[in-house]
Amino acid sequence: MSSETSPQSPVPAASGATGATGGNVRKPRVAVVFGGRSSEHGISVVTAGAVLSAIDRSKYDVLPIGITADGRWMLTADEPERMAITDRTVPSVEQVAENTEGGVILPVDPANREVVYTEPGAVPKALGEVDVVFPMLHGPYGEDGTLQGLLELSGTPYVGSGVLASAVGQDKEYMKRVFTSFGLPVGPYLVIRPREWDNDRADARQKIAEFAGEHGWPLFVKPARAGSSFGITKVDSFDGLDEAIEEARRHDPKFLVEALLRGREIECGVLEFEDGPRASLPAEIPPVTDHAFYDFEAKYIDSASGIVPAPLTPEQTAEVQRLAVAAFEAASCEGLVRADFFLTEDGEFVINEINTMPGFTPISMYPRMWQESGVSYPELVDRLVQAALNRPTGLR
Repeated sequence: MSSETSPQSPVPAASGATGATGGNVRKPRVAVVFGGRSSEHGISVVTAGAVLSAIDRSKYDVLPIGITADGRWMLTADEPERMAITDRTVPSVEQVAENTEGGVILPVDPANREVVYTEPGAVPKALGEVDVVFPMLHGPYGEDGTLQGLLELSGTPYVGSGVLASAVGQDKEYMKRVFTSFGLPVGPYLVIRPREWDNDRADARQKIAEFAGEHGWPLFVKPARAGSSFGITKVDSFDGLDEAIEEARRHDPKFLVEALLRGREIECGVLEFEDGPRASLPAEIPPVTDHAFYDFEAKYIDSASGIVPAPLTPEQTAEVQRLAVAAFEAASCEGLVRADFFLTEDGEFVINEINTMPGFTPISMYPRMWQESGVSYPELVDRLVQAALNRPTGLR
């Protein structure tokens, strides 16, 4: 049964609704939290701008809160137009902060959801209660269960997956281990942990050499816990291996080496409805000509276009939708997921990864897939907020 129907967290009535006494009831207040300490800081700002533009202001009060790259929480301007990519440059929280000297404090007491704003030398100001948090953070220190844990401590409802699913969805090693345990198909991979690389690089290189001997070149070297294709390098031989490893380790001391899977890149969105998760029409990411693979610049700067819906047979569409929902369930996800697959040359789907908080930029595949599936961008945002308001925190 979907947790969206849980009676433990009734949805606050919209502004203007009248209760038994005839008085007005305030609108639910949504804190949109974005930015953060990961490499994906700028994309998170862009994503939040798109959500702020789409959220229904007649139905919700909105409080934008930005987290700087060094971890400070700030009030930001509610001006989505300032949160877009301009001149091939992503924005930052500091650019939209109301006051870089002030700070926001979220509650950790389940009996008090009031947000407090502080400035040096000034009396703290209460900003009112928050009913639900929409965490638009990507990568570590936000999408990986850390923020979700804070919100669980405070008893504050939030959009998206809980602590476990968020952590599993962020760590590519354990994501693959979970999928394998549930019988989902994953491609060949090798994990090199920090201690292995730091203590015996020769042995680590030997493991990679044996992996390459079994699966061939090229290989992909990628951070274990990063997104938006940051830190990923396609390596054609040993000549570029060390440089690729150092690039991956700039984002995460643990890294993966993956074999090349020849085939088509297919993505599928999953959204939680009242009766359980459903899959969108899938999309295909066509081969990019100006990039070695579908990297950060291809995704966000040069706006490489996906094909929605993907040109698949009805049987292939049904199969990738089935696998996407199965991945959602295997990792105990909630709310939303984007599942990424390869359709190999022998006609089999192999799951590459899931994203528990996929990009919501205007060109992002997740909202585009749902748009083609009959769920508009504003409806998608509203459905996610309503699901969070109806879902209890804590064990569920």
